[in-house]
Amino acid sequence: MIATRMNAAVMNKPGDINIQMLEIPTPKRNEALVKVHCIGICGSDIHYYEHGKIGNYVVKKPIILGHELAGEVVEIGEGVTDVKIGDRVAVEPGIPCGECKYCKGGRYNLCPDVEFMATPPIDGAWAEFVAVKSDFLHTLPDHVSFEEGALLEPLSVGVHAMTRGSIGPGDCLLVTGLGPVGLLAIEAAKMYGVTEIYGSDVVANRRELALEMGAAGVIDPSKEDMKNTLLSLTGDTLPNVLVETSGNARAVTSSIHMVERGGRLVFVGLPVENEVPIDMLHLVDSEFDVFGVFRYANTYPKAIQGLDNPLVDVKKVITHSFSLENINQALEVATTQKNSSIKIMIYP
Repeated sequence: MIATRMNAAVMNKPGDINIQMLEIPTPKRNEALVKVHCIGICGSDIHYYEHGKIGNYVVKKPIILGHELAGEVVEIGEGVTDVKIGDRVAVEPGIPCGECKYCKGGRYNLCPDVEFMATPPIDGAWAEFVAVKSDFLHTLPDHVSFEEGALLEPLSVGVHAMTRGSIGPGDCLLVTGLGPVGLLAIEAAKMYGVTEIYGSDVVANRRELALEMGAAGVIDPSKEDMKNTLLSLTGDTLPNVLVETSGNARAVTSSIHMVERGGRLVFVGLPVENEVPIDMLHLVDSEFDVFGVFRYANTYPKAIQGLDNPLVDVKKVITHSFSLENINQALEVATTQKNSSIKIMIYP
């Protein structure tokens, strides 16, 4: 490479991000250097930008945010054989230790020593280049766009939710919360053969987009009785599986009353409160199966293959696009227009 320096959006402190010139990273052994084509703004990026922390992860020094990305391999380090220069790739942003019992058991998302992009103190990829361990790069077929490649990260959360909940053909699914993860959970459900999908959200344009993306019906929980509306939509039968992505405490509490007995509940969203009340008598008496979802594991190949489904169009969630130089404008939209923006894509 001729260039030695790159533009990167560095968050100096909450609410303060500017473009800086940094050294282009040199790929180490088993790493590849990726030229970032596009990268999404995630809800976690916004949270770090606004509050400087998520739970125990606190921004203590300047950090580069961003972890939903795709790009082109431009340099490879020693020992790299699984990708080559010129490959178009999606980047899986969590690098586990590879040695603990969770990694060896295939559930590497639970690795206690995982290094996840844009999670303090690990830098993310709101930059022109990023060095990544090559076996966490996933080659994109020619017909898959960079934008679809970047969306594989949030889509993977939906794919993992489908796997955790054993969701498939014949299931009636309710998705609560229709932000990017909820909407992409609808796309993941279609990949898994689900044809009867309902959604709920308080934001009108998200409900409208869910209908465009194949939902059979949508509910505004702030204005409608969720259970009665569900029964009217489904023909007097509650869904047998629910995926909760909003993280709203009330939605979590009421979720067990939106599923028929013997059904399954998959919790993705994180409430602000650590403890949320649940009607345990109803949960036990109904013999529900309850699953938690933490990121994802072994999902990218499935998600890439799922994009071939003619019913799937993940790009519908992209509402805004900005250059990296306009990152502050992008964040202004993300933080002040939450009712109209869904997925904002950045182009370094």
